[in-house]
Amino acid sequence: MKKIILTTLNSRFTHTSIALRYLFANLAQLQSDALIQEFTINDAVQSIAQKLLFHNPQIIGIGVYIWNVKEVYELIHIIKKVSPATKIILGGPEVSHEPFRVNLDLADFIIQGEGDIAFYELCKNILSSNEPREKVIKMSMPSLKNITLPYRYYSDDDIKNRYIYVEASRGCPFECEFCLSSMDEKVRAFDIDKLLEEFELLWQRGARNFKFIDRTFNLNIKTATILLDFFLNKDLNEPYFAHFEVVPDHFPQSLKSKIASFKDGALQLEIGIQTLNPQIAKNISRVLNLEKIKENILFLENETHAHIHLDLIVGLPGESLESFGKNLDELVSLSGCEIQIGILKKLSGTYINRHDIEHKMIYSDIPPYDVLQTSELSFTQIGIMKRFSRFWDLTYNSGNFKQSVKLIWQDGKIFESFYDFSLWIYEQTDSTWQISLQRLGELLFKYLCEVKKLSPEFVANIMIDDMMRLQGRVVPPYLKQYTSNISPSAKKGTSGFNKRQH
Repeated sequence: MKKIILTTLNSRFTHTSIALRYLFANLAQLQSDALIQEFTINDAVQSIAQKLLFHNPQIIGIGVYIWNVKEVYELIHIIKKVSPATKIILGGPEVSHEPFRVNLDLADFIIQGEGDIAFYELCKNILSSNEPREKVIKMSMPSLKNITLPYRYYSDDDIKNRYIYVEASRGCPFECEFCLSSMDEKVRAFDIDKLLEEFELLWQRGARNFKFIDRTFNLNIKTATILLDFFLNKDLNEPYFAHFEVVPDHFPQSLKSKIASFKDGALQLEIGIQTLNPQIAKNISRVLNLEKIKENILFLENETHAHIHLDLIVGLPGESLESFGKNLDELVSLSGCEIQIGILKKLSGTYINRHDIEHKMIYSDIPPYDVLQTSELSFTQIGIMKRFSRFWDLTYNSGNFKQSVKLIWQDGKIFESFYDFSLWIYEQTDSTWQISLQRLGELLFKYLCEVKKLSPEFVANIMIDDMMRLQGRVVPPYLKQYTSNISPSAKKGTSGFNKRQH
């Protein structure tokens, strides 16, 4: 039996919560009476409650995020019905800023801000019957020197089957108005020597999937170089994966040389572009050095093996579909990498609400708080763009149709052409989910042949070449009649296209 249970609902099984491990690492003498239990948002909430209450805990600490707040509401309701004496403490981004748009009144305490040490203090007071009077506890930022690092509390099962989340710093110097990180302008760094010791222990235990959650990994070039060297100095014949979120216009030559040294598949860089329109960037207080951004994307695309993940946002204040389309066209012309298309969200605590009147911004009050309408985009258009984003993921970002999807925009009008395709495919499916790979391929083939009027033999040749790049796949039924004319590379199940085109 444990007095303290730390829990959260992750969005997927492969994810782990670094926050829970920070709390556990800093529980001092209470650690022996504590336990981490993680779940996913797909688990039955009543089953989660049963597993938590099995230990008859006095305290349950729950990490609350945009993706799990609805489930957390239900979980609190059940726990308080069954075990009203159990104290529930909430923390995390979704409760660190007001207003709360999901009713969490049944919780006993809410820690706003970084709770690494505050959670321990609160638990100690509760267990000694010295509870604070205030329900909401607002925390100032603790010194990182006083925080015990969490990495030894990833289990062997975590290391074997899940991503290991790590960080070298907290905070962000930029003021992008849609982002919660803009609330903390000061960047604080952990002791790099202590970090390397912990990372080495993780490596020796078998960890090979490291996801850095720093908002601006390459802001401090010295630290970034040291961390990249940590991986480069490992056995290059042993596969590993390191993910970093980087600032797109800050790649000095020393950093470029390091990035270029990584082998294929070892390094992923996430770059938050969001918009390439200078006026829109100014609207949301985002720094935009277009020339440097384009130069660095071209470098990453042509001179490195890094997998690049670029982000664009639909629905920014003042941005039209035409402007967004130009952004997408520009990025596709620069790089063949993954381009994630997201819908603007209004997170509590951010400054994006200052545009509500001028740009007629209307948002949902239900998580994930997506924008519903703006002065430039109607409710219908935003709905179309949500489907556009989903079909873009399924066809372009998935890599299953990396070359054949480009046939949709042979005329060079990337956004306009894919927009028409997304309208057409939604008419056929009336859904964006549960579309099998075979069904998706059939629809793409039909569209290219019947709507775009391309030769079936030409389309089949490219689609087979795309789909047979992975060993073990067989030619789908709708393409079998064309196999006598396919390229030799496709017959062998290998790609006739450059391997670098992920």
